[in-house]
Amino acid sequence: MIRYKKDTHKIVTLTLDMSGRSLNVINHKIAEAFVPVIAHLKEEKEKGLLRGVILTSAKKAFLSGGDLEYLYRADDAAEIFRFAEKLKGILRDLESPGIPVVAAINGAALGTGFEVALACHHRIAIDGPRVRLGFPEVQLGLMPGSGGIVRLMWLLGIEKSFPILTSGQRYTPQEALQLGLVDEVAGSHREMMDQARAWLLQNKEGRRPWDRPGCSIPGGTARSPEMAGHIRFLAAQLSGQVHNHYPAQQAILNVLAEGSKVDFDTACRIESRYYTDLLRSPACKNMIKAFWFDLNYIKQGGNRPKGFGKFRPRKVGIIGAGRMGSGIAFVCLSNGLEVVLKDVSKPIAERGRDYVRRKLDAMVAEGKKQPEDSKEMLSRIQTTESSKDFEHCDLVIEAVFENRLVKQKVTREAEEYLDEYSLLASNTVSIPITQLAEASIRPENYVGLHFFPPAEEVPLVEIVRGEKTSEETVARAFDFVRAIRKTPIVVKDDWGFFAARVQNTFILEGITMLQEGYPPALIENLGRQAGMPRGALALADRLGLNMVLKYENQAAEHYGGKYVQHPAVAVLKKMLEELQRQGRQRRGGFYEYPPEGEPFLWPELAEHFPASQKSFDKQELINRFLFAQVLEAVWCMQEKVIHSVAAANLGSIHGWGFPAFKGGVIQFITDYGVDDFVKQCKVYQKAHGQRFRVPRDLRKIVAE
Repeated sequence: MIRYKKDTHKIVTLTLDMSGRSLNVINHKIAEAFVPVIAHLKEEKEKGLLRGVILTSAKKAFLSGGDLEYLYRADDAAEIFRFAEKLKGILRDLESPGIPVVAAINGAALGTGFEVALACHHRIAIDGPRVRLGFPEVQLGLMPGSGGIVRLMWLLGIEKSFPILTSGQRYTPQEALQLGLVDEVAGSHREMMDQARAWLLQNKEGRRPWDRPGCSIPGGTARSPEMAGHIRFLAAQLSGQVHNHYPAQQAILNVLAEGSKVDFDTACRIESRYYTDLLRSPACKNMIKAFWFDLNYIKQGGNRPKGFGKFRPRKVGIIGAGRMGSGIAFVCLSNGLEVVLKDVSKPIAERGRDYVRRKLDAMVAEGKKQPEDSKEMLSRIQTTESSKDFEHCDLVIEAVFENRLVKQKVTREAEEYLDEYSLLASNTVSIPITQLAEASIRPENYVGLHFFPPAEEVPLVEIVRGEKTSEETVARAFDFVRAIRKTPIVVKDDWGFFAARVQNTFILEGITMLQEGYPPALIENLGRQAGMPRGALALADRLGLNMVLKYENQAAEHYGGKYVQHPAVAVLKKMLEELQRQGRQRRGGFYEYPPEGEPFLWPELAEHFPASQKSFDKQELINRFLFAQVLEAVWCMQEKVIHSVAAANLGSIHGWGFPAFKGGVIQFITDYGVDDFVKQCKVYQKAHGQRFRVPRDLRKIVAE
């Protein structure tokens, strides 16, 4: 668990090496293992037999963080608090004045792992391409609970610490050095260990700022009027951004504010109390479920067809150098692949390379990438106007505009030069893959790869299986998506696939509220208060009202005689046919889009859809937004459009921004309570119609 080795200079190296795990994590076992080691170090120190300590790891990573299996199931407040305080006590013993301790960070140090590094007097990190440091736990609804908030506040001050603690960003060693998170970087493991020994030989005593008389928190405490004002500003900003749905950020701010007014050890106890309360919150449990358990299920191939060897793509062709095609090219290049980018002419294809270059230049300017790395990436992209250059590609993705004939034409042209093993994929958002594959000479090798804009940022890709798409092709598409570090979900070739189909219910519900006489500003504000990234009317404009109606028409075709027309259809037809308002692309939909300045709600909406509702039930309107999406997702699972709870949950969060604090569309039902959810659906069905009908298999799906 912890290997102990002393050299002739009386420097002890403690090497973390948890048996049976690929990574070192913080749990009860490693905490127990530290106790006798710390006791022995104290004895050595008292006898004068210890000069210093180096803490490092035998794994590829330094220390990965907390044991999420334990954290997800932990619910006893007293037990959580005791464990947090016990770990703090161990780290406090490690950093106590006297023997200096160096963290030799040989790999990733994240979350609790980085908190351990912060408890050392000096930190040295290897400047490796995969080494990352920081506090990503807020992305799981968690906060640092081992003294990390208080230590960082004392090192950097409240103002600088807050964004580091709440952004969830993972920093490169160079970025960490600039921020003051580490003290040195090293080019290799040997260099790191040499630097660690050299520092220990030069520093006979280790003493932290909070253990030195006269030291204070940089920038001041919450007792000062200036800092108190800044904290109030941050609190208001948080409330406006996340509507108090994500308690981790607020808990971190509270610890900074309250902890700055007291001594170090009292501040650490305050941190433990907030940590205990947070870990037991529904938002935290839901986010751990989605971003740990569900994500790992997907990563480990839970929906990948079995029995096929791993596909390792090397060269990818992309047809279309627009925003989407260029974004896909950037993602492929960022993950070590070669790219052939084609458009109707080489100058147009070069625009795609220019897009990639601008992205890289910005990253170099921000210190996120080295100039030589940027140059190497650009050397792997080839622009062309000829499909012949696809000859050695393992996969070609078409990302041209949404027109069936154009997509089929470029498919035929590309296939002329591809071998029988290569895949051909379409990035269509609404055209059936089975229909597009009719143009292919190898439809079994044809698949949908639906990226979401912007492709370089959204972590989700829908893999759409056509009627003739082979299982091996689906497996290889899955491996490609994993190779570019995206999250793949496999969906049936049905109208709207999964993401667009379910997202459309949110849009349609907002449009229905407009028809019912609710003010458009209220509709938009409540959509965001529900946890959605933007209002339903703004999202309708962004997608295009034609596309919103197209999806609903596809639903009508799909269900035939069973289809019940959505009340939003009448509004959509009026907007499109009578008012000629098509959405953002045509600079006019539910919003106005001035050449300069922010979009604003179209003032004439009040004339065509007058606000007649004098009062409203806020929670009912919010529930309608969320229930509509959840029910449609359950219908998708019942109809085998999507094949697992994990895929549905992650697809909803990453695909269109379903509230992460609810854990995704299916977890929403568990969080709400199945019986209560079904009961409430019956109320809404009676009041608002068949779209709130509960699918037959709902309980069975949730039980899964």
